[in-house]
This record gives sequence, C-alpha cells and structure tokens, in this order.
Amino acid sequence: MAGPVTPPPARRLPGRLTAPEPGWTTRADVVVIGSGIAGLTAALRLREHVEKVLVVTKDVLAAGSTQWAQGGIAAALGEGDTPEQHEVDTLVAGAGACDLDAVRVLVGEGPAAVHELIALGARFDVDAAGLLSLTREGGHLRDRIAHAGGDATGAEIQRALIAAVEAATDIEVVQHALAVDLLLADGSDGPDGAPGVAGVTLHVMGEGERDGIGAVRCRAVVLASGGLGQVFSQTTNPAVATGDGMALALRAGATLRDLEFVQFHPTVMYLGPDSRGQQPLISEAVRGEGAVLVDHDGERIMAGVHELGDLAPRDVVAKAITRRMHETGTPHMWLDARHLGADFWERRFPTILATARSHGVDPVTEPIPVAPACHYASGGVRTDLWGRTDVPGLYATGEVACSGVHGANRLASNSLLEGLVFSRRIATVLPGELRPWAEPAEHARPAGLVSGSVRQDLQEVMTGRVGVLRSAAGLAEAAAVLDGLAGKAADVVDLDAWETTNLLTIAAALTDAAALREETRGSHWREDHPERDDARWAGHFDVRLDPATATTTLAFDPAPATDGGLGR
Repeated sequence: MAGPVTPPPARRLPGRLTAPEPGWTTRADVVVIGSGIAGLTAALRLREHVEKVLVVTKDVLAAGSTQWAQGGIAAALGEGDTPEQHEVDTLVAGAGACDLDAVRVLVGEGPAAVHELIALGARFDVDAAGLLSLTREGGHLRDRIAHAGGDATGAEIQRALIAAVEAATDIEVVQHALAVDLLLADGSDGPDGAPGVAGVTLHVMGEGERDGIGAVRCRAVVLASGGLGQVFSQTTNPAVATGDGMALALRAGATLRDLEFVQFHPTVMYLGPDSRGQQPLISEAVRGEGAVLVDHDGERIMAGVHELGDLAPRDVVAKAITRRMHETGTPHMWLDARHLGADFWERRFPTILATARSHGVDPVTEPIPVAPACHYASGGVRTDLWGRTDVPGLYATGEVACSGVHGANRLASNSLLEGLVFSRRIATVLPGELRPWAEPAEHARPAGLVSGSVRQDLQEVMTGRVGVLRSAAGLAEAAAVLDGLAGKAADVVDLDAWETTNLLTIAAALTDAAALREETRGSHWREDHPERDDARWAGHFDVRLDPATATTTLAFDPAPATDGGLGR
C-alpha cells in the first residue's frame, strides 16, 4: 500500500491570529465552543459532573447548522432494522474510508441517544399508532430517519436543547462571541511533548461587562463549532460556518484529517448564477418520498446509474447531476415532485414548500431547479472514540471533528446522530480527565492576519477549482491563488479578518490534501484520476502545523478499506 510519491507541500500559515491582549478574564472548568446538537448535548451532560460549564456561541444559541437540518436523524429504531444494517449502509456510503470501530459506536449507541433526546423534550413525528414515523434517504436500505415537524427536525431538536440549557442555571452562555485561539499551558505534558489546554481567548461583541477580547481560563475545551461551508461560494451552511474551530485546533497542535472529503449536497435550490452564501436545501427526504431528478428534456438522471436510483448515496447523485450539467451546458437540473400533491407537500415538507415559494417556485405545480453545493465536511479535527484530540484537554465533536464515522462521504442523516453519540461519550470520560489549572505560556507561535477583502476571491477559486470536480491543474491553480491571497495582510483587526484567515487556513489545507489524493473516492472526485485506487490511497491524509515555523505538513496514514465484501 503506497502513499504519496512526492513530498507534500509545506505551507506557511499564521500560528495564531493577530489580536489585542485580553481585556477581561473569567474561569470555567469546561468551555464548550458551539451551540448546536453536539455542543448543547455535551454541556447538558457535563454539567452533572463538573462545577462550571461555559457555552460560547458565535451568534445566538439557535444560529448554527443544527436548526437547518431538514431530513432527520438516522438510527435503527424501526421494526426489523438493526445496528448491523445501519453499519453496512454507513460503510458503503463512506467508500472504504470509515473507521469501523467508530461506525459501530455510532450505530450501536444511536438508538439510546435518540430516545434520550426524546425524553429531553424533542417532539418527533409519529404515526397513527403513536410510533415514530420513519422515512428513507439516500444510501439507506431501511426506513430509519426520524423526523419532526415534517421537515423541521433540526429546528425542533435545537428548540428542545435550548429549553433544557436555559433551565439549567449552572450553565453559563456567552453569545455573539468568536473563539479566537486556545491558550496553551506553560509546560509540555502531551504524548509528544505537546502543551495542553489552559484556556481560550474570545472576542465578544457587546455582552454587558464583557466586550472585545477576553480570556477564559479553563481545564478543558470541547470544540463543537461546526463546519467549513463558507469556504465555498454556495453552501447550505449558515454564515457562521467559517471553519473557526478547525483552524483554532490546527494552530494549537491538533491534527486535521480527511479534509478533502467535502460533501456536496446534490439537491440545493439553484437561485441563479450570481447567488452567493447560504442556499436553500431541498432535503433528500423529498426523494425518499418519491421525487425524481430529471434533465431539461424530462429524462430521468439516475436511471441506470445506481441500483438505488434517485436514492443512491449523495456523492453518486451529485456526480450524476454534475455530469449531466456539463453534457448539456446547463447550470442546473430539476427535482420533480409534482405528483406528491398539495396536501402531502403541506403536511410533510411545509418548510421547504414555503422556502421554494418565497423564491418564486411552487413545487406543487412545477419542478424545482437544483444543483450541487457544499453541504458537509466529513473530515475535521482528528479524534479517538471518546472525542479526544492530540492536544491534552481539547475534545471535539460534531461536524468540526473527524471521528471516523463518515469516511469519504457521509451517509444521509448520520450527522445529528454523530453529535449526540460522541458528545455523550466525551461527557463520560472528560470529568475523570480534567487537567489541573495551568498558567498560559507566553506567545511563541507567530501571529498573522489576512485581509477580509480577499474572502470572495477565496470562495470563488475554491468553488471553481476545489468543488465537485477536481483536477491536478485546477488544484494547482487554486493553491497559487491561495498563496497570493495569504500575502494580503489585514489593515484592520476585526471579525471579518479573523474569519477570513480561518477560511484561508482550512482552504489551503483542504486543497493540498485534495491535490495529493490522486484517485476518485466518495465525495472527492478527480476527473484526471476517475477510479478509486485502494492499492495506493486506502487511508487518510493528516494535516499538522509546526508551532515553531507555522508551516503545514501532510502525512498519509494507510488503512485498509472498510467496505470490502459488502457487495454494493
């Protein structure tokens, strides 16, 4: 099994963000960064075992990606379904790059985690008999997607979790706060001599006495800050998804794994060539209920492409749509669900219906224009089965993490489940691993900041050259553009510059990993290497940042493919 034949590139990036010295200080045993399903689940469980938990969120509590989850949460909850069947579907979708042990944790502990969420107050849809109403999405061979409010699952889960946090007076919440950088301990106690967590710096935008840059001294940090969607011009992710947690972890010495595996959702509503930022998602559950993808001549796109047809795994469907768009020279395809009827649309997909109509399309009477857009980062901060990272005292969960469950392509509706399951596991081990209070070390990592004015150029080149279709030439062009943008230093130290520097950090690491993986696997599609190649590329690319020189290094970690013999 061979890895790269040429040395991976070394790329200079800031070792920490340029920022003023902290003007205020507070303390908490554990700081949870992020307020989606992963972060709030971790906070609610940790509060039972530690004296003080502080939750930091970049906007308001409900502003993250969780509330936008439409389809639901996957678990073996139905009659005749088993964790073993869920495991097979997850491994097949992951295209050989999943961690088998992590997948078994996910599917084995998933049903209990969902029932715990229901006990907390989340109201899922039920059938006439009072049983959970389960549906199917791409890549699943069973109906195992629990949903709420038809297509408002994430919003209902977020509501229930926020209500529980607000009732827990021992959880402190700081809203409108960006986590800038970790404070590392004055001393080396990690497995490789790495310093552990001593705190985190925040930039708070007007929170009473706490305003501007401050420091939270703590004994552990749980990263649950979400994904990197704003690296691309069009995404289903909210505006806050600028890769902050991944970049912060990388600068602190953690490893980022599988960054090249970015999932592009196949059915995102096409709003026109000039549309940027967060785009409306048309849930896979619409296809699960019978909608079909067609081209401009009305021909079925997925006919003969995959045995599951329109419910093939997302990478398969996104590639099929992109191919037909290239063949026909058109900017989008169509999702036809007219046959579902008005009553069904209003009952099952009220949110999608209202959103589509707000953009001038009525799915009851006309097909919806759709095209792939960035949706989910399967990679992230590398963790073990308990959410631990390389940095002592730093844990990660949810989309910011790479737990190993998603591999090269996340199975639909496994993301909410991952946040639940692995946050529960972190809360199991973290209290017994709490580090002593430590003094932060003097700043040794070189600081830097990129101008916020380069964000659009960054997003454009990432979409055009590191999007659904990739090639050596396109990736080299993207790397050159990113190098040029990295040289444009910020004149002003502000939120835009901090976010843009984080975006550039993740975009550069992602591009380098994509250039080295000379094969097509899952959501990583190299048109110049169209076949999967287990002999050379079964394994993972890990990105590290040297703290002394602030240069990135990439290493290939070979691992046997985990979908062998599954027959799909």
